Amino acid sequence: MSDTTFNIQPLGDRIIVKPEEPKEVKRGGIIIPDTAKEKPMEGKIVAVGKGKMNDGKLTPMEVKPNDKILYGKYSGTEVKINDVTYLIMREEDVLAIIK
Repeated sequence: MSDTTFNIQPLGDRIIVKPEEPKEVKRGGIIIPDTAKEKPMEGKIVAVGKGKMNDGKLTPMEVKPNDKILYGKYSGTEVKINDVTYLIMREEDVLAIIK
């Protein structure tokens, strides 16, 4: 795992993602409060599981640590580790890898 100081291994086809911080948005001089900002949909993978079992065979993950990804708006479960918020989600929630 990169840039983390914890030791968590996701199981199966799950991944741990560090969401990108939303950029400050100002419109007409008005600062939008945090509660009105949309959740980020981009992030960096910090850990991946071994893959998904299909008919007794392991299908390896398509994503890997340090991949920058796009994911669904309401994907994953938020967890806070060492005061940093991460998302744990399934690989199928990943929409694309940003190259």
